[in-house]
Amino acid sequence: MNEIKDKPSQSTTDSMWTGTQAYVLAVFCLLLGVGLGYLFRGSAPNTAQAAAAATSQQGTAPQQGSDPRQQPSAEMQAAVAQAAAPLLEAVNKNPKDYDSLIQLGNVFYDGQQFPNAIQYYERALAIHPENPDVRTDMGTAYWYTGDADKAVAAMETSLKYRPGHAQTLFNLGWVRWQGKQDPKGAIEAWQQLLKVNPDYPQKQQVEQYIAKAKDHAARG
Repeated sequence: MNEIKDKPSQSTTDSMWTGTQAYVLAVFCLLLGVGLGYLFRGSAPNTAQAAAAATSQQGTAPQQGSDPRQQPSAEMQAAVAQAAAPLLEAVNKNPKDYDSLIQLGNVFYDGQQFPNAIQYYERALAIHPENPDVRTDMGTAYWYTGDADKAVAAMETSLKYRPGHAQTLFNLGWVRWQGKQDPKGAIEAWQQLLKVNPDYPQKQQVEQYIAKAKDHAARG
């Protein structure tokens, strides 16, 4: 698969995060208790991603348009503001600061401020529309705001740039199944995920979803 030209690698983006910002995002996961459910972010910084992966199996499946957990606490809102402040300053100085725009989207996503996350993901994608991580994150944020159609559209566009992108295929399957009542479409996405990514870490979970979706489809 060809590398995306002129796009910073994920390792480069991750390295730009300060220790404080990474700590704040890890705190988000602890404040959420059991993560945001079964949908995974593609552009999660390593610290937060590891914490979310460790807890996601315990969560309940997120419902379209529902708050994944409780309303953000005052402590979480303060953490969001702390993490966002230097990034907002950077973006105010340079509206096309690509890395800061992505990081802002991630901060607001982890803080459950999904409309704000979408705003900054959209701005980042205006600069690099080919980034599948950011686009599937935006799609997942749309899901949490209750817009399954925009979620599916964002994820399908992501796959046009990176057909085998694991997080996109995983999340697309879930949104098709639960948001669009399309178990066959979900099965298609998940089977493609396992075909292209045979060593996918959540392979067993995906296989369970496929079995449940097949049962759903059989029942009509």
